Amino acid sequence: MEPLEVQIGYQFRNQTLFVEALTHPSLAYETQRDQPDNQRLEYLGDAVLELIFSEYLYSTFPEAAEGLLTKLRARLVSRPALANYARKLGLGTWLRMGRGEESSGGRNRDSSLADGMEALTAAVYLDGGWDAARAMISRVCKESMALLEAEPTEVNPKGQLQEILQGVGLGRLKYVIIREDGPDHQKNFVCRVEWNGQPLGEGAGSSKKEAETAAAKDALAGESLAQFNSNAA
Repeated sequence: MEPLEVQIGYQFRNQTLFVEALTHPSLAYETQRDQPDNQRLEYLGDAVLELIFSEYLYSTFPEAAEGLLTKLRARLVSRPALANYARKLGLGTWLRMGRGEESSGGRNRDSSLADGMEALTAAVYLDGGWDAARAMISRVCKESMALLEAEPTEVNPKGQLQEILQGVGLGRLKYVIIREDGPDHQKNFVCRVEWNGQPLGEGAGSSKKEAETAAAKDALAGESLAQFNSNAA
């Protein structure tokens, strides 16, 4: 598991704790052995993550009201967000789980990945303390944190696009996944958004939702939407 330690920038003193953080409950159930899994660490990691991000947001947005800070934190600690951090680490590869769970797609399931990310955070916290946990999260989540700093206001490109096109007239907005590649732990999806069968934009992402959002952004920024509006008029 040394490559994972390199990725998170932390070397465990207690390797048993590290292994526990990566052990899915399905392993004990399938092997009928009484062995620790990552559920207790997941519980602690949830609280540690919330505090790390709360402290970060409090210092980064000194003028923000409580309501906005809460919304921003939710974007960073949501299950899809945690699963995305885990995918970037390739965490699914390192999870210890039962064969049944693995065969049903457990290594790439959002719930398994998010739980693993929480458990890993708690393990670093218990092994190395607050500063180690905060440094690990700052390293792993730096891209999401930078994006949030650049766009702190919640943006909904899909909703914006839907609203614009509803103003044009009757029609059907459709998101089509046109390509999917990469290993299970690092998938890449390419999506095309269409209005009445006419392509308006394309986008890529590590999940279908991300790809759809990117396609909507492309449609809003591109000339195809403006041209479509003029033709409809």
